Amino acid sequence: MMPRWNLVLRFVLEVAALIGLAVGGHRLGGWPVAIALVLVAAAAWVVFAVPGDPSRSGRAPVPVSGIVRLFVEVAVIIGGAVALIASGYELAGYVLGGLFVLHLAFSPDRLNWLAKQGRRDR
Repeated sequence: MMPRWNLVLRFVLEVAALIGLAVGGHRLGGWPVAIALVLVAAAAWVVFAVPGDPSRSGRAPVPVSGIVRLFVEVAVIIGGAVALIASGYELAGYVLGGLFVLHLAFSPDRLNWLAKQGRRDR
């Protein structure tokens, strides 16, 4: 559904967002907060999924609707960007946010698919 380059970009965005959350968490409250933010964000990314999502493994430990999944993705990546900006790494934060917008712009098929996926109870 998504071109390979866009899947790679999405992976890079995920990693950059986790780094951003770690930087922001460390600045906010030290290493314990940094680790907690990263663990919560990574867990949300892995656990809350739409069954059969072709851009992922297709498995969904906790099945959610497409809109909820999109919210998780936006929260993690934009959260990382905001954390970078708030920590004084404005350019990195804006680049992360801009690349996320680029990723979304080249993902219309996936966004439409997510919008059509209702709550799944399996």
